[in-house]
Amino acid sequence: MSAQDEQTPDLDYDALARKYEEERAKRLKAEGLGQFREMTGALASFARDPFADPQFTRDPINREADVLIVGGGFGGLLAGAHLREQGVKEIVVVDRAADFGGTWYWNRYPGVRCDVDALVYMPLLEETGYIPSDKYAEGAEIYELCRRIGEQFDLYRDAMFQTGVESMAWSPERERWIVTTDRGDSIAARFIVSATGHYSKPKLPGIPGIESFEGACFHTSRWDYAFTGGNADGDLTGLTGKKVGVIGTGSTGIQCVPPLAEWAEQLYVFQRTPCSVDVRGNRPTDVDWIKAQPPGWWQKRVENFTNWTSGIQDGEDMVSDSWTNLLGEPTAVAGGVVGEVDPQEMLRAELRKMESVRQRIASLVEDEKTAEALKPWYHYFCKRPGFSDDYLQTFNRPNVTLVDTEGQGVQRITPTGVVANGKEYALDCLVFATGFDFMTSYTREAGFSITGRDGLSLDSHWSRGARTLWGMQTRGFPNFFLMSLLQSGVSINYMHIADAQTRYIATVIAHCLKNGVATVEPSAEAENTWVERCVELSSARKAFLEACTPGYFNQEGQPRPENELNMPFGGGPHAYLDLVTAAREGGFAENLEFGQVTPTGEP
Repeated sequence: MSAQDEQTPDLDYDALARKYEEERAKRLKAEGLGQFREMTGALASFARDPFADPQFTRDPINREADVLIVGGGFGGLLAGAHLREQGVKEIVVVDRAADFGGTWYWNRYPGVRCDVDALVYMPLLEETGYIPSDKYAEGAEIYELCRRIGEQFDLYRDAMFQTGVESMAWSPERERWIVTTDRGDSIAARFIVSATGHYSKPKLPGIPGIESFEGACFHTSRWDYAFTGGNADGDLTGLTGKKVGVIGTGSTGIQCVPPLAEWAEQLYVFQRTPCSVDVRGNRPTDVDWIKAQPPGWWQKRVENFTNWTSGIQDGEDMVSDSWTNLLGEPTAVAGGVVGEVDPQEMLRAELRKMESVRQRIASLVEDEKTAEALKPWYHYFCKRPGFSDDYLQTFNRPNVTLVDTEGQGVQRITPTGVVANGKEYALDCLVFATGFDFMTSYTREAGFSITGRDGLSLDSHWSRGARTLWGMQTRGFPNFFLMSLLQSGVSINYMHIADAQTRYIATVIAHCLKNGVATVEPSAEAENTWVERCVELSSARKAFLEACTPGYFNQEGQPRPENELNMPFGGGPHAYLDLVTAAREGGFAENLEFGQVTPTGEP
């Protein structure tokens, strides 16, 4: 009997299945993703960058480049770093933000931290010599590492910040991508790396009256410290005497609620669906241990973490946290990410895990009704699990009220507050912790149009679902590389996948530049084979998500027809990483078509 069996000896699995279905049914809405709104039109003010100089201006730029990278987060930074390692000189990075950082530029809300061990999540630690202070590094530290990578690999030199790409179109005559921006720029790039991020386009709930609220109102990715005072470490003195509301109880909500509760006179947390909240167990980094490690320690630790979170108990658990401890029980595979484990045992394991999460809530939250409302009733990987050492305890404070809407959500917003369950809650400040677009449409999330050979748009090409090679290249769009989850490998630690992908991308681009190869794209056979393999392996995850409570993983319970093609690669991270690594180390030519060779020098 496992440890979790001992903690939960009387579980009625059939009763749990019925309970999960009842809770799912409460939350289903016919409009699916239509219940959310973009930050455009009447809501455009929500998208304003509070960290940038609003007076920034510059003259339009017209230039050529070997590589144009869209996105200055970790994906773009890793691509730039590995391209530099390959000797590529002319690299332009374009980003709407005013600096490198991506997610960690935008998300500076109080309490923000990574939820994966920093020593596997933060890349290029050996190369930069950066040592995070905690096991789960603060957002400010991760942002600082992004800036250090930009400096060390000379990516600031040709970076174009506060600049949004509007379109990119392939010119067969010039064998270049012609890229236009919202600042009137025109860049002719031989290669494109689109690294726009998985959580880059914030969304707002389509609650009636959202435009009418007269108090301070903002999304967590655009935190208004001018109103709240303080910074990501707290000291939110501007909230003294204020009534504050938070809509959203996912990974972001559970981080920003505790510091808000510390400073607000009254905090209302509006909940549609509770988050699964497990122990974080944060602690200082052992600096002496880091300094004593031999070269290559980061890769070894990353591989160990991916093994443990894929159900492979690879010797010593180097990270030893709530993520890896899950895999004493094979729960990560319950989402269809990895096979090789008995399906019924997988199901029982994750049901036991969720029961232990609910028991922890009951032990920490003093008010029985509040504790009951905070319990999640769905399968563990229906939503991204949360980790916190203080979120649940926050509801024991006299100035904190959980407003549980039993799956229905907030009814409307008025000029002075929020109406939920038929009652209006007067507020001075309203915070939306409502997340981002996720796997809706690649070009919608990226925010620009992409036109390949013969005038074919990527939206049209993928109208029935994505078609790629390894989730990184698509036929008809030469010299174009993208980083997304579509038909790509997935792992608890995204950085392991991103590092492998960008090493592959840099190798292929450098090969073309060094050998005077004009164009590269997948062969029809290679692309078709990969798409067929992805579809074949997606069925387990597709079925799992269809039975999940609504959330961004399953398009709010209303999946679209093209989802069969838009699923991540279902063969597990190891199979994907092995494939990409083998291709980089000499096997990519057999899957690609190369255009004419022209005279060229070194890149």
